[in-house]
Amino acid sequence: MRFGIELPTATSGMMHPVPFAAPHELADLAVEAEQLGYHDAGGNDHLSTMDFIRRAWPDPPDFYEPLIVLAQVAARTSVLRLTTGIMVLTLRDPVLLAKQVATLDRLSGGRVTLGVAVGGYRDEFEAVAPDLRHANRAQLARERIEALRLLWTERTASYHGEYVRFENVESFPKPLQSPLPVYSGGNVDGSLRRAAELCDGWLPAKMSPQGIAAGRAKLAEYARAAGRDPGAITTALQSVVCLGATREAALETFRNSSFDLFRKSLAKTMTKGVDQDAYFDLNLIGTPDEVCEKVAAYAAAGVDHLTALLFVGNTVEEMRAQIRWFAAEVLASFP
Repeated sequence: MRFGIELPTATSGMMHPVPFAAPHELADLAVEAEQLGYHDAGGNDHLSTMDFIRRAWPDPPDFYEPLIVLAQVAARTSVLRLTTGIMVLTLRDPVLLAKQVATLDRLSGGRVTLGVAVGGYRDEFEAVAPDLRHANRAQLARERIEALRLLWTERTASYHGEYVRFENVESFPKPLQSPLPVYSGGNVDGSLRRAAELCDGWLPAKMSPQGIAAGRAKLAEYARAAGRDPGAITTALQSVVCLGATREAALETFRNSSFDLFRKSLAKTMTKGVDQDAYFDLNLIGTPDEVCEKVAAYAAAGVDHLTALLFVGNTVEEMRAQIRWFAAEVLASFP
């Protein structure tokens, strides 16, 4: 089992208070994560403040661009992998993104894992890309993944899709990794299909071990139909982490944080029908022993990688304390 932390690149207002992390604290957290034995550090991606955040906080949050943050992390670390958890692919121009990611992979010595997804907030998409308001975002994401693959592998690349079009583009340098691992983020069937047919990993969030096992069975079916080996596709998972000396203490820490605002913001999509108690059970919330039991259950269900873990905290120091505690109690139990 591999473990990775989510840096608070764009979590202020969503999962953490406004304001939250100062710029220098992002790389500092990653450096410490490497020292503690984490496998990767990631950054989430938002280009505009979503409506629910604007309603909840009087001041706008700082949303730091994840690839630029990860470039700074690359310069200060040596083995820590750099993950986007996740990149909102529907907001990104594929020719520019291919260049940015290939450059980061070269600068870091081949340490990039690109997690991508459609994006959970329709209002953000329509604000940033109003001309694509009526686009099928699943098809848009598929075309952009296909375009990235071409740009990373072909001497000259052309793509003619419904939404993505470019002609005779020569994009160098190529990524150091071949292939550069791409994880398809999301819990829905379309995310599974993109993982099985186009990507190197599947990255759902806040899903039970039973849900993971069922998803892996579907993924294997789709992969075989596409002529791919399901065993070559990583199963990752993003989860909220909140440790406590007792289960009740962990739940109280969670309830006193900003994370429930995030849960409610996705109540019509990702967490539809999931009440607060069920949400606790779907995440790594509890005592260290309880969380270790959950990790073991995920491993048995086929999870290879717990990445972009979201650590609870109303300050960076509270978040850092959770990262350290998790490393001492949980990482140490899964060497």
